[in-house]
Amino acid sequence: QVQLVESGGGLVQAGGSLRLSCAASGTTAGIHTMGWSRQAPGKQRELVARVTNGGETTYADFVKDRFTISIDNAKNTVSLQMNSLKPDATAVYYCSTRMRWGFVYWGPGTQVTVSS
Repeated sequence: QVQLVESGGGLVQAGGSLRLSCAASGTTAGIHTMGWSRQAPGKQRELVARVTNGGETTYADFVKDRFTISIDNAKNTVSLQMNSLKPDATAVYYCSTRMRWGFVYWGPGTQVTVSS
């Protein structure tokens, strides 16, 4: 079992920045990838960014050059630095981790609200 706890969400004005963090605990030895997804009201959950334990990153097209994901393998944490935020970034942001054998764990989510 892996437990994920997100932090860093909140309210920010358009153009501002937020940094989300997620800490994994439990049986973390099999972690392969950590990432962030988001779900806005009435919309499906979508990938924002992910990073492998080798440092390979993937970003959604809508966040390239504004968001940066990073992983600390020693601490089993993943962070998402979000800059130049737009109102359409308002959503619940979920941390996830994919294990080597394919199972995915999800955190409870943290609310990000960007005001115009």
